[in-house]
Amino acid sequence: MTASKFEKAIHAMDEAHALDPRKVQIEGQDEPYELHYSKKMSDYLQKHNPNATDTLRLAIRAQHLRRWEVPRDSYAMSKTGYHLWRTYLKKRQAELASQICLESGYSEEDANRVGALIKKENLKHDAETQILEDVACLVFLDDQFEEFEKGHDEAKIINILQKTWGKMSDRGHELALEISMSEHARELVSKALTN
Repeated sequence: MTASKFEKAIHAMDEAHALDPRKVQIEGQDEPYELHYSKKMSDYLQKHNPNATDTLRLAIRAQHLRRWEVPRDSYAMSKTGYHLWRTYLKKRQAELASQICLESGYSEEDANRVGALIKKENLKHDAETQILEDVACLVFLDDQFEEFEKGHDEAKIINILQKTWGKMSDRGHELALEISMSEHARELVSKALTN
């Protein structure tokens, strides 16, 4: 049976994710981190919006496409450096994902749409871009937050949680409150939401 263009694109993206040299343990097996991350993104999209368009599903899967190739420390370790790094990554990841879509048989319009979603264009005015933002925030809270918070003081963590919460829609908030967290992480979230 011939693979659909969606299946071809997902396969190509997952092959790229699988090249990530960073590994995480998932059920006793090493898995490339970005492959793990992209699967989490797809899982949360399914919870958030099970009827998502192919373009949103592809953008979600490609959100961190080959991100490890441009490490954070390749830019100044400052707020400005962080924003420059993120801006560059969004543009690069959008271009890489759009190319995969074209090579998989998608139209230029669809490929450009995937890129626009990855770049989070029109965030507050585009429902699909808001869903992508929600999903990214949910994966951060579910998969990265507890490790991240160990390296920062409480005030900074609460500030980051408040900013994360502010980026999310009501549906994103509902799903975030369902995430299983340690007692300490749950306390920090509670403090962030009551301040």
